[in-house]
Parts: sequence; C-alpha cells; structure tokens
Amino acid sequence: MGDLCVGVGFRAAAGSADILAAVRHVLTSAGPDSDGTLDCLCTLDRKSVDPAVRDAAAALGVPVRGFAAAELAAVEVANPSDRVHSATGSPSVAEAAAVLGAGGGPLIVTKWSANGVVVAAARKVS
Repeated sequence: MGDLCVGVGFRAAAGSADILAAVRHVLTSAGPDSDGTLDCLCTLDRKSVDPAVRDAAAALGVPVRGFAAAELAAVEVANPSDRVHSATGSPSVAEAAAVLGAGGGPLIVTKWSANGVVVAAARKVS
C-alpha cells in the first residue's frame, strides 16, 4: 500500500492519458517527506465510474474511490472554486477528495491542473 491519495477532477473531454500525466506530475511533486507511492485515486462519486479515470487507475494499479458532493463540500481546502461549486455542489473536488481518501491526512500538494485535469495529493494518516 502506498502513502499518497491523489484527488482528481476532470472535464468530460479529458482522457486517461491526460489523467495519468497529471497524476504522475503530482507524485513527483510530493516531496521528500513521502515515499511517493500511490494508494488510490479519489474523485466525485459520479465521476468515479468514468472510463478515463478507471483506465488511468488500472494503468497505475490502484483503486478509484468516489465521494459524494456533500462529503467533499465538508472538507476545508486551500483553493476553493466557485465554478467547481456551481458544477458539482462542492467548492473542491481534487483537494477535498485527496484529503478524504487519505482518511483526513494532510494535503501535501495543492491543486495543479493541465489538459482539463486537476490533481492534488494528501498523505494517508497512519
């Protein structure tokens, strides 16, 4: 099992290659305090069944965990977004999903985006 959970938000046009590239970027940004191994990808529950995130998770050998918008909205995050809130019902997907996936562990990489994909990483609590 890894020590990092990566939260993923993505637009409908994003493909699994876009998600993989973004996840790999955030893993390299995790820093020396992490062993840098991935435990899971986390996202909004309705996005967790999307083939793009499923295929990316399969390529990385990790499960996908989905969280309801209300669960995500309850997490205080560094970079809330009114646009994301309007679209999903939560001011954050990537940052909040990473924290929830990590069992409330600290966010160690704040949201980063490219090619319609937003990612963030949290370290699992022991």
